[in-house]
Amino acid sequence: MKKKPLGYYDYTVILTYCGAMFSVCGLMRVICQDFWWAILCLMMAGACDMFDGAVAATKDRTPSEKRFGVQIDSLSDLVGFGVLPAAFVFRICDQKVTVGMICAAFVLCALIRLAYFNVMEEERQQKTDQKRESYLGVPVTTIAVLLPAVYLLYDCRICRRTFWFPLLLAAMGLGYLLPVEVKKPGVLGKIGIVAIGALEVAGMLFFMGWDMV
Repeated sequence: MKKKPLGYYDYTVILTYCGAMFSVCGLMRVICQDFWWAILCLMMAGACDMFDGAVAATKDRTPSEKRFGVQIDSLSDLVGFGVLPAAFVFRICDQKVTVGMICAAFVLCALIRLAYFNVMEEERQQKTDQKRESYLGVPVTTIAVLLPAVYLLYDCRICRRTFWFPLLLAAMGLGYLLPVEVKKPGVLGKIGIVAIGALEVAGMLFFMGWDMV
């Protein structure tokens, strides 16, 4: 019997894998204090996460493939929208102890939010085949839009103090755990998010100059 590598490798999970790779590259950039490239990697991971579900829905998957998709997506999200933003904020705030505690709490909130989502999603899929229309709690991917905006304002000297970064993480961590129903964005919502991301990238190029690319 021919043995195969563990996992699934069809096109339905390619974007999720790409998002995970962007997240790891972002962490490397944080270590090197290359903050603009770290932010760009975060945004690319967010773009991959935005469309991976739509790509996966084009294939008639087995129950095992669906469960794998849910798990791998959340694991990738934990790295990209939990660990990467926390490492970014900890580094840019000069590795202060108090900031480190906030960053650790933020990652914990993201972990709890994602694990809870996995449990609820598996139960939902056992009951219905309909697409999800809303989420409980703020989606963790929201940080991929807000953190670049805050860093852009910081680098432009509009928000001159670094305390805005841990404040953002504290607010987002709380939002992850609050049982507030958030409607899943449709086509227009995704277009709006992409437009915001494009404006942020344009702002990076304008204020940093083309030498960053």
